[in-house]
Amino acid sequence: MRVFDTKVQHLKYKVLREVARQAWAGTLLQNMLDIPKIIVPGKVPTMRCCVYKERAILAERVKIAIGGNPANPNIIEVIDIACDECPAAGYSVTDSCRGCLAHRCEDVCKRGAISFDHNYVAHIDKTKCIECGQCAKVCPYTAIVNRKRPCQNACKIKAINIREDGAAEIDNSKCISCGACVYQCPFGAIMDKSFIINVIDMIQKSQDNTNYRVYAVIAPSISSQFSYAKLGQVVSGIKELGFHTVIEAALGADMVAAAESQELAEKGFLTSSCCPGFVDYIKKSFPALVPHISHNLSPMATLAKWIKSREPNCKIVFIGPCTAKKAEVQLEKVKPYVDAAITFEELQALIDSKDIDLTKLEEDVLDNASYFGRIFARSGGLSDAVAQALKEQSIEFDLKPCACDGIEECKMALLKKSKNLLDANFIEGMACVGGCIGGAGCLTHGEKNKAQVDKYGREAMEKTISSAISILKM
Repeated sequence: MRVFDTKVQHLKYKVLREVARQAWAGTLLQNMLDIPKIIVPGKVPTMRCCVYKERAILAERVKIAIGGNPANPNIIEVIDIACDECPAAGYSVTDSCRGCLAHRCEDVCKRGAISFDHNYVAHIDKTKCIECGQCAKVCPYTAIVNRKRPCQNACKIKAINIREDGAAEIDNSKCISCGACVYQCPFGAIMDKSFIINVIDMIQKSQDNTNYRVYAVIAPSISSQFSYAKLGQVVSGIKELGFHTVIEAALGADMVAAAESQELAEKGFLTSSCCPGFVDYIKKSFPALVPHISHNLSPMATLAKWIKSREPNCKIVFIGPCTAKKAEVQLEKVKPYVDAAITFEELQALIDSKDIDLTKLEEDVLDNASYFGRIFARSGGLSDAVAQALKEQSIEFDLKPCACDGIEECKMALLKKSKNLLDANFIEGMACVGGCIGGAGCLTHGEKNKAQVDKYGREAMEKTISSAISILKM
């Protein structure tokens, strides 16, 4: 039964599953060094030059699976030893070079980085090259190409640099923890820190204390995941892990839509606050627009705040597709309400670490939110929800939304707005392409996920935002 898009995801899952198994048993510390041998038991390597290097890399994966480097505040970390198979990045001369007489590449290079060997073939001196690309533009044979590593191509905010030793490094001053590089690295050399052992600890402690319960707040994009089982069975599986209650983050989305529509009408222009990657991007790249970020907490934090107002001693774990949520949980304004965040990848590992067969479970009910709260999971859903909230609250406001999915679209919209060239009064930003359904922590990615989320929304018992949030007043 295959539930992952790539073998890299499956390898990551196996590490997380084994870490979780040891954590449940209370044997993680004494058996941590044996986990690589458990995953690769033989002496024949399956992916690397030798089994010893493979296990060394797995040992680094284990470290990140139990929280990673505490000195690094970033959720995303590079495994240096695994980052050595990609070709040198930057401009290089291919064998298409004909050694022509024109030498336009040499003439256009202002740094003197182009030279020719005895066969008249061009070469680029990397110590002089500034990657301007002028040589590639003038070559009549298109013999000079710009090779970018998959992680660099994935990172649209250019937060990844290549060190002199060839390993990638992340610029924390630019990184927004979206995890695009994690999903795209074909060697799994970039990973997001995991906090599953913290979650296991919370659950185990709750079983010894009747006054201490653990709630799971799950993102609506879960409807497009775990395709081998029914959603109700997944809910049952989460409870089998030891969670007391499972609540839809979509209910928090209903709450945000109602409040954000009021704030928008009052201020006249807003950028959304639901996607932590998008919010972080504004703060780091468009600081002048920071005052226009909605003051509402994200749906996750909004719902968690409401739960803790009723049950202060409880613990709340967010489960979703987003690596940036792990960074959001560490923010001072969110930390009091959400105790941990894990991805769908990690949830699958937790379920399998307890040998829970979802397909054999009875279906539980999950029906806390409206159609509009549930469609927050895909791009455009928030804008639709705000329009509905304005209507339901009889607020007169001429909504002009601009829904952006993927950081490139977000960048263009923010750039235009900063120059007064965008005729929109509400920018809905999602750092991942497609919205939350394209998050790096998803089990599967694809267009079919959007249709599944819309179908899930239509199945909601509550048909309006007002009726959904009315239960909060009971």
